Amino acid sequence: MPRPRLLPVLCAAALLGGLVTGSAAAGDDPSIQSLTTDLDQILADPRLAGAGAGVVVRSVPMLDPASRSSVDSGQVLYRRGGADRLQPASNAKLLTSAAALEVLGPDHRFTTSVLADSSLRGSVLHGDLYLRGGGDPTTLAADYEALAQRVADTGIRVVTGKVVADDAAFDPVRLGVSWAWDDEPYYYSAQVGALTVAPDTDYDAGTVIVRVRPGAAGQKPAIELTPPTSVITIDNRATTGAPGSASSIVVERQHGNNTVVITGSAPANGNPSAHFSTVDDPARYAADVFRSALTRRGVQVLDPKLGTGVTPAHFTELAAHRSMPLSQLLVPFMKLSNNGHAEILVKAMGKAVHGRGTWADGIRAMTPKLAALGLPANAYRLVDGSGLSRMDMVSADQLTALLAAARTRPWYPVWHHSLPVAGHPDRMVGGTLRTRLRGTPAEGRVRAKTGSLTAVSALSGYVTGADGKDLAFAVVTNNVLSGTKDLEDRIALRLAVHPAGPAARAIPLEAPAGDPWLECSWRKAC
Repeated sequence: MPRPRLLPVLCAAALLGGLVTGSAAAGDDPSIQSLTTDLDQILADPRLAGAGAGVVVRSVPMLDPASRSSVDSGQVLYRRGGADRLQPASNAKLLTSAAALEVLGPDHRFTTSVLADSSLRGSVLHGDLYLRGGGDPTTLAADYEALAQRVADTGIRVVTGKVVADDAAFDPVRLGVSWAWDDEPYYYSAQVGALTVAPDTDYDAGTVIVRVRPGAAGQKPAIELTPPTSVITIDNRATTGAPGSASSIVVERQHGNNTVVITGSAPANGNPSAHFSTVDDPARYAADVFRSALTRRGVQVLDPKLGTGVTPAHFTELAAHRSMPLSQLLVPFMKLSNNGHAEILVKAMGKAVHGRGTWADGIRAMTPKLAALGLPANAYRLVDGSGLSRMDMVSADQLTALLAAARTRPWYPVWHHSLPVAGHPDRMVGGTLRTRLRGTPAEGRVRAKTGSLTAVSALSGYVTGADGKDLAFAVVTNNVLSGTKDLEDRIALRLAVHPAGPAARAIPLEAPAGDPWLECSWRKAC
């Protein structure tokens, strides 16, 4: 799988300011002096030479449990390059998720509707059937089956027109600013739309699962799609190799169309392999899955073409599906670092506040909410919600300010629950941290958002120290030439034993599994 490319331009302040000496803010407190010494030592790693690093640790506000108002404001315990604006990678999702809870609320649900603007005569609907999306990234093929059944329950057996996909709730711009064109085939860069399909309960909207089933040696493997869809054209160039041979299967959608090319070899008698592919125009994909469901439910659509358009002003609602609430969606979104969820939330915020489902309007809706959470307007830059864009810039100071302020919000328990938990084996608990910090004092005591792009790595969240008190921390590195996730883990581990002292230096750390650059979410391995 190709990695996101590194653009040649990076803020000079990040290059220069990221390596200044760490500082403590508590005078002669020996525990903080020890913490400063240890973190300085960790950050003296030669891999950070010439790189940008922003690291901030702060105590979090003590709260009145009844009002959730601050009893004290906390204090900065360590700060190094804290003001430097750096690419946050998926740490940008901290901003997006917090803003979405402020703007949309934890009870927000998306609605997908089936509508008609023509008359029903007996069992015949004269005209088109409209499938209107409201931005739901969690709609499964089973949900379209249920919608089709509700249509059948109305008595309709024939639709004289076609199924029309209406995703006008969002604008037609499906890929974010500065996203790499050669990432388009891969599930982490799926197209964003108001009407889509998720092929699994990770809710990877706008993708299809391509299963490659080996045949007899020398024969082509069989290809299956989940969910089945006719909008995908399979170009199967793969072969089945000898039993026990290595698998070299590659599944890649061609740029700009829905032809998926399968190459390489799968061993005879081997298990089927599953590969995720993005789909060009997810609205047509959704309409195709729904039309097939109608056929299975005994509703014949006479026009075989799939239409796209806007539902007329006067219509009759035949069926509707409401998504899970945002409070539940946050779990797969944040635990598995789902880029598509972040982008849909940005556009949904734009639609809710400004009446336009665009990235620009979504960011505009987020700005005042983030200002109230410690991120003043014009002090950072976001152009998307996931952090996939190389144009995003946020500082470690701003991330820890957000982490501290979030604790005062009524939605904080839901948000805190959505963060990955270090070392927890359940993927919907541990998420992108489930294989990290296992068997250490930090296991189960670090809740944090991971982030990575080529030459970018980040980890920001909360640590419960040895004294039972929580700390907020942010570690963001840019322009590194080799992976630095072990440094993030070492910092988190040191915080987990604070204020006990430097004993964490002697605790062995298991190396992060897989590619040292990229977290497991890039490889669909979480």
